[in-house]
Amino acid sequence: MMNCWKSVNINKEFGLNRVYLMSFLTGLLSFLLLYLPLSMYHGTHDVKDHGFLPLLIILFFLPSMHRLMHILPLVLFYKRFKVKFKFKKRFIPTFSYQCMSKLSKRTSMIMALAPTLFITVPALVTSMVFPNYFAYLVIFAAVNIGLSFSDFLYVHYFAKAPRECIIENAKEGFDILIRQHEL
Repeated sequence: MMNCWKSVNINKEFGLNRVYLMSFLTGLLSFLLLYLPLSMYHGTHDVKDHGFLPLLIILFFLPSMHRLMHILPLVLFYKRFKVKFKFKKRFIPTFSYQCMSKLSKRTSMIMALAPTLFITVPALVTSMVFPNYFAYLVIFAAVNIGLSFSDFLYVHYFAKAPRECIIENAKEGFDILIRQHEL
């Protein structure tokens, strides 16, 4: 038998507008903190300019890539999940996913940190290797860090949870469950 240790709903706890504002400010601050040292590291290299359209296209698909990176650990750990595809305003393709099985604390933390590990870190490493494209890659990484703000909040709650807990996908967040000890 399982008892609910804590229900976590970031939007309800902090408010949707506050989460969006903090996400935007986190992305902006990360851009400032990443761009300055990398521009000093690369010095006087010319930045290749391919126009604004390729950047917009990449940033348009970044939220979908971010969500796909959340699904990747579920695939690697052979967990069941359901994906629903839909169009917002008949134009923007989007999808949502729901894990059908309960997850361990470790798996949940890996799932929440996956976009940071598989998008942000490679973008930053690539920006070190290719100085001509570092500005685009830093923008890409900073926007992904901004998208990951709510993931970091979830990781904070998961880290506080007991070691042997089970994390279940709830309607509007997550439920952290612990086993009931029988007397």
